Amino acid sequence: MMIDLYFAATPNGWKATIMLEEIGLPYTVHPVNIGSGEQFTPAFLAISPNNRIPAIIDHAPADGGAPISIFESGAILLYLAEKTGRLLPGDPRGRVAVTEWLMWQMAGLGPTLGQNGHFKLYAPDRLPYAIDRFAREADRLYGVLDRQLARTGAYVAGADYTIADIACFPWIITHKAQGIDMTRFPQVARWFAEVRARPAVRAGTAVGRMARPDEISAETKKTLMGIDAKETR
Repeated sequence: MMIDLYFAATPNGWKATIMLEEIGLPYTVHPVNIGSGEQFTPAFLAISPNNRIPAIIDHAPADGGAPISIFESGAILLYLAEKTGRLLPGDPRGRVAVTEWLMWQMAGLGPTLGQNGHFKLYAPDRLPYAIDRFAREADRLYGVLDRQLARTGAYVAGADYTIADIACFPWIITHKAQGIDMTRFPQVARWFAEVRARPAVRAGTAVGRMARPDEISAETKKTLMGIDAKETR
């Protein structure tokens, strides 16, 4: 296969599978059991030094040289878009818009929803300040996205579906668990339904779902949330 994908069934992991399904590149999934700590193994750290999924290895880079490894989901989306000439505008203005919203997701929407979910659903102690802080910011970011989608009338960065949509969509999948009332964000709800109906999106988000446990054990929570830098060396 052209692409090796190191993957777990999370919003960031699904960005990569959706993208690969959309562009039609052949790929092999290598599951990474983040609950048991496989992301901290030396072999995986050589590909993803931040010990996070997803990561890919492209065995057929455009320059014809040695395989290229890429970590960080946003970097993967940009790399694959540039490799295939798909889902990223070629004109400067369109490219800027897509890049802006990709960075918005990477720096804002994803981290905020990750923290909102952590303190609301998984933290061992209920911390009202943290719960309120991230719930308010999640709500604000949904409002930002709703206004942008009202402005474009179509997709996140404009009239066309792009990697900006692929970056945002998997995080919106979590809206029920996050406690987000989608009736308050009608443009997000409209966009979410349209993107979810795409065959490549359905195929991409199906990857790994059967392997997800219904409940997260205490030991898994410790691995996912309690490892510090000393334990990754």
